Amino acid sequence: MFRKISPILLLLYLLWSTEMFAQNLYLTSVGSSEKETKTIDSLGYQNTFTNYIDLETEVNLLKKRLTTIGYIESQLLSFNKQNDTTYLAAFSLKNKYESIIIEHNGLVDISILKLSGYLNKNNQLVIPIDHVESTLQSINSEIANRGNPFSTLIVNDIKAIDSKTLSGSLSVSESKSRTIDKLVLKGYEKFPESFIKRYLKIKTGQTFSLNTVKEKTASLNDLVFANQIKDPEVLFTRDSTILYMYIEKARSNTFDGFLGFGTNEATNKIEFDGYLDLKLTNNLNYGESLKLLYKSDENDQQTFDLKLGAPYIFNSPVGIDLNLNIFKRDSSFVTVTQAAKLNYQINSKHVISAGINSVNSTDLLDMPSALITDYSSNQYFLNYTYTKRQNYDLLFPINFLFDITTGLGNRSYENIDEQQSNFYMNTFKIFNLNDKNSVYGKISANYLVSDTYLENELPRFGGINSIRGFEENSLIGNIYGVLNTEYRYKLNNSIYVHSVIDAAYFENQIANQKGKLFGFGFGFGLLTKAGLFRFNYTSGKTENQKFRLSDSKIHLSLTTTF
Repeated sequence: MFRKISPILLLLYLLWSTEMFAQNLYLTSVGSSEKETKTIDSLGYQNTFTNYIDLETEVNLLKKRLTTIGYIESQLLSFNKQNDTTYLAAFSLKNKYESIIIEHNGLVDISILKLSGYLNKNNQLVIPIDHVESTLQSINSEIANRGNPFSTLIVNDIKAIDSKTLSGSLSVSESKSRTIDKLVLKGYEKFPESFIKRYLKIKTGQTFSLNTVKEKTASLNDLVFANQIKDPEVLFTRDSTILYMYIEKARSNTFDGFLGFGTNEATNKIEFDGYLDLKLTNNLNYGESLKLLYKSDENDQQTFDLKLGAPYIFNSPVGIDLNLNIFKRDSSFVTVTQAAKLNYQINSKHVISAGINSVNSTDLLDMPSALITDYSSNQYFLNYTYTKRQNYDLLFPINFLFDITTGLGNRSYENIDEQQSNFYMNTFKIFNLNDKNSVYGKISANYLVSDTYLENELPRFGGINSIRGFEENSLIGNIYGVLNTEYRYKLNNSIYVHSVIDAAYFENQIANQKGKLFGFGFGFGLLTKAGLFRFNYTSGKTENQKFRLSDSKIHLSLTTTF
């Protein structure tokens, strides 16, 4: 017969069973002396657990931590159950070592070991015991970065030199250096192959180093026509290494133009001038560029300038630039300039080039003049350009530019040959004071050295891209220098206002003239969906001339990116 059990008694039994099986387990750890026990307690080990597996894992971790801080000879003497819920782990810590001297036996490159900061004069690693693990991990990571990602460092033959110091020898597991076997482009699959090989300097067969690859691909952000979406990734298989690069094509074509107007001093009428500037980049996925400039100003001057750039021709490290420039001044003369240069891009910021410049100028006047006459010249030149970008800033993407050219050649006119040399420099820098305030400074200079000069060969300056407040190309001189400065204040990421303070010095040996020029004004820039709209109001004056509002110039321009 079965006795009927009360439901209340059954519930009490279940609660009692659950309480029994859900009891916590406790760990007590002691040393062989009171001092050792205090040392163990100072490690702050966990002493309460819900199951035995976690408790046993904590005992093993405690043993490892003791070894890490220098108790290399420590032992777990016993691990016993004291009662239903308490376990006792008894350790013997023995001696504590402070440092270890490791002989590397030439198995690791000295330059890698020096990075640890623990290499002594005898080329031995002397490492504090509590830093051994992190130091070996750091050394191993650098070995991996230099082409051996599966290397493993082991310290063998560990011995005690004295009560505080250990010695050992370093060994490296044998594994072959990895090389890049395949490149895979994601996002912009038609990215020019020549730029991967020549610009990024990445190619199959190279020793693989992830840090080096990351440093190289970061320079993608210095390109106008491409950006890096995210850091490169690598897929290791048993016998191959596949590198993945994530690139996107950027909008790099620009259309720029401005409209300027001012009062003609002779006629007292408003006259207009302006220009169109078209730049097409990488439309054929080759990295090529085409720049077309047409300018007509109030002085009846016309400029046509066409530039073609082809980087890494025939997959070589050399690129070529071609330039055709036609300048016509009213009915006085027309000058045609042709230039060709070969360039070599050292890296993403530095470019050197060399080329030839040919000029032919024709006198259009009916009356012969000693100042304007037909001439031709040929000049060989060298150029160096440094560019530093700040791609995070949409308003001012270039932080620093330094462009310098020097040339030497001959000029011929009326059966007279003369040797000439030329020096040209254009540089600017943005000094970012903080997120909103910055100072812009630009210096441009041109110096033509010759025994005699012709008016139609002298460098021209003045206008929105030179000293502001003066008419476009209205000033000439065999030597000139222009300083442009702006204090810029960003209202937000798409609007800024700025001051205009310009100064210039020039010499015109033909007219036996020297002078200082100044331009003052203000302006603003507005980044819209249509592009960057810029407004400048400036007034120019000579050294001994007063400011006149009637001489002020207003320049409007809109640069559209597509």
